[in-house]
Amino acid sequence: MSKNTPEPEKSPKSPEPSGVDLARVALRAAKEQARARGDAAQQKKQARRGGLRSGARADGRDPMALGSAINRLITERGWETPAAVGGVMGRWPQIVGDDLAKHCVPEKYDEDERILAVRCDSTAWATNLRLLAPQLVARLNEDLGHGTVQLIKVHGPGGPVRRFGPLRAPGSKGPGDTYE
Repeated sequence: MSKNTPEPEKSPKSPEPSGVDLARVALRAAKEQARARGDAAQQKKQARRGGLRSGARADGRDPMALGSAINRLITERGWETPAAVGGVMGRWPQIVGDDLAKHCVPEKYDEDERILAVRCDSTAWATNLRLLAPQLVARLNEDLGHGTVQLIKVHGPGGPVRRFGPLRAPGSKGPGDTYE
């Protein structure tokens, strides 16, 4: 060839696998086949024994941390909103302030109607809470998510407990049963 004509470039070819490489590939394939046969045999044994049992490898039946188990249960049952509202009831003094929390206590949450019932120990505190209810609903919805609480139902103090005593007639409803 002359000096003016370029020589054809040799393309880099991948080296042919040597005997050691072929042996590694064959060994890997044999291990995978053996593992597959072992898994099938293990499944047959477990079926004969009457079900799966936890073994040396991690799987879904292994024990888990308590927090993880509770979070999984809450998610599976759809209890996210009631659990969040329960957390708010536990943090009531931080949300409404110590002064209001001393006199007003959350009683229950109706998930269907999205109403939070609160009982106050006096009519004055009940009136105060009724005035603060819109701001409190906004604060609760910031914490829980928009629309979780739509209304706060405020209850005043309950009447005294009527007890049976020596001067009560059996079946009497108190002073109300004398006026008909």
